[in-house]
Amino acid sequence: MAVITIDGKKMEVTDGRNVLDCALDAGIYIPHLCHHPDLKPLGSCRMCLVEVDGGDTPVTSCNLKVKDGMNIRTDSEEIARLRMLSLELILTGHPEDCSTCPKYGNCELQTLIQYIGPKTGRLKMRMKGFKTEDENPLLIHDMNRCVLCGRCVRACQELRGVHVLDYQKKGLETYVGTIHGKLLADADCRFCGACAEVCPTGAIRDKWKEGQEQRTKPDRVVPCRYGCPAHIDIPRYIRFAEEGRYDEAAAVVREKAPFPEILGHICSHACELECKRGEINESVSIRNIKRVAAEHDTGSFWRGKGKQLKDSGKKVCIVGAGPAGLTAAYYLRKQGHEITVKEALPQIGGMMNYGIPSYRLPREVIRKEMSLITEADVRIETSVKVENSSLLLKEYDAVLMAVGSHKGIRLSMEGDHLPGVVLNTDFLRQVNLGNPVDTGSRVIVLGGGNVAFDCARTARRLGAEQVYLACLEAREDMPADEEEILQAQEEGIEIYPSRTFERITGTNKVSGVDFMKVKSFTFDEHRRAVIEKEEGTKLHLEADTVIFAVGQRPDLDEASGVQLGRGNCIQVKEHSLKTSTDGIFAAGDVVYGTKSVIAAIASGREAAKEIDRYLGGDGDISEKLAPEDLASPYLGPCPGFAYRERVSCENGRCLQCDLRLQIAQPRLWGDYSGQEAENV
Repeated sequence: MAVITIDGKKMEVTDGRNVLDCALDAGIYIPHLCHHPDLKPLGSCRMCLVEVDGGDTPVTSCNLKVKDGMNIRTDSEEIARLRMLSLELILTGHPEDCSTCPKYGNCELQTLIQYIGPKTGRLKMRMKGFKTEDENPLLIHDMNRCVLCGRCVRACQELRGVHVLDYQKKGLETYVGTIHGKLLADADCRFCGACAEVCPTGAIRDKWKEGQEQRTKPDRVVPCRYGCPAHIDIPRYIRFAEEGRYDEAAAVVREKAPFPEILGHICSHACELECKRGEINESVSIRNIKRVAAEHDTGSFWRGKGKQLKDSGKKVCIVGAGPAGLTAAYYLRKQGHEITVKEALPQIGGMMNYGIPSYRLPREVIRKEMSLITEADVRIETSVKVENSSLLLKEYDAVLMAVGSHKGIRLSMEGDHLPGVVLNTDFLRQVNLGNPVDTGSRVIVLGGGNVAFDCARTARRLGAEQVYLACLEAREDMPADEEEILQAQEEGIEIYPSRTFERITGTNKVSGVDFMKVKSFTFDEHRRAVIEKEEGTKLHLEADTVIFAVGQRPDLDEASGVQLGRGNCIQVKEHSLKTSTDGIFAAGDVVYGTKSVIAAIASGREAAKEIDRYLGGDGDISEKLAPEDLASPYLGPCPGFAYRERVSCENGRCLQCDLRLQIAQPRLWGDYSGQEAENV
């Protein structure tokens, strides 16, 4: 350790550190521009000049190592003169109008000008004449704003080890770019964003998608985690998987979701829609990485090692054993409450068991992950239908309604009740229960969502020779996942988008459906469909079975003990999962309509938090199961990285966006105003 004095303040500091960082850590601001705490000192901006007793001239404090007994001054007439000269030299090649800069109000150079003062007369301005490079995905290069601080070059070369950016020459001008002006993808950029993170002026900046700028910084930088309804730390588990540490990877998922292997099979992977890699070529196959990790998991990091608070003496009844109810049960038990789950069907799992076909979600996977709930000392009662939830409050301190949306919707149209016309939920339930289902040789499915494709592909597996699927939406607007549509087509299912359902034909039994082409399809202000048909486009398809797959709703009525709303869903209070009856909460599809398993898990987590608080707890259901390893900032070169194609298990394609959040934030003059007086 060494004892030094800065502006009359004595302090003990670590040997070998530079004076600038020591001063900043002590609350003493020294202006700087090229310096960054995560990068090697450069001293090129000449802003961090200080005077040291015994020295002849001011020196850059970022390059000055502390020595015991040093007496340092951060300001003098000579220092002020040299800083002003350096700033004027920087500004000769910088655009004069700051108001047009995307980084206006958040620019380190702008802050520096404010600190040094408005006396900069600027030497003769010169125009650099660089064209803004916006052809790269994710990043914009605007070298007219570059001050050659070298931060981006050091971040790319030293911090990340990628070596894509370097100093280049164009005539008399020096700028930062790739060799031979290659696009970043062709220069083997890893698109980690470190260059944009450390750039003080916006010369290199992010190319945000619409709406991303309004998010918090972590949500902008790591959009996959933001896009996941449960906010699973996706980059963290991908990194573990890349290292072959599957137990740790699965443990990361289990910190937010108790059913990682189920999700690995059927998650709607909203995270992949947000994945930045998709703007380079294709998004990372995040769901499949989760599946591989879960399949290789031995449970060494979570089994018997998670949170378990002491018994609270409170009892909670959860009605519905689908993903929302079981997730809430899992976390509420960890909070110490006694949990009973009542399920109307013979087995737990909800739509995972009775709606999702086994070819998508093997039943042994469900059984394996459902065992986690019974092992957690949760009491399960099956084949028990709750008619009035309010009566449960006589025995329980709180009730959660998580009954899902198991009732299919039958459109009102000619022939809608003919024999052979069935509802999606009834059809899938009978199949999943193992009951015999005769579809005949020709099946028409009405609807364009994932459930519609589940019905169509299941009918195909039952032996139907011809399966048609028709929907109002245009092909590009169909709500089903693209992979579901493509796989259905590969299985020989014929798809008819942009079709109205005119009538179901038949006398004593269904014989087919009449359709017409849709010219336009919109919704009015009351969410009612407005359809314009294309004349002369009538189409008739023959069928032995017609399956309505146009949605589903909760199987509830007014006697359920809670107030119902649109679509028979349970009404909850704003920003809450509380129902109209005190002590009764609701979660999952029964609140917001049919969505996804991961959305239901997220809703179950929120219900657990809110019910725990209602019962006197703190609502903190968080837990850490995987090691808190700090990821290495070093990425290294990877030839052809941007052109790597999407495959099943592909951890190495991840951009590791979260590494950017480890980069230290700039220390600006405004952060220190008011501190200096306290520290004198």
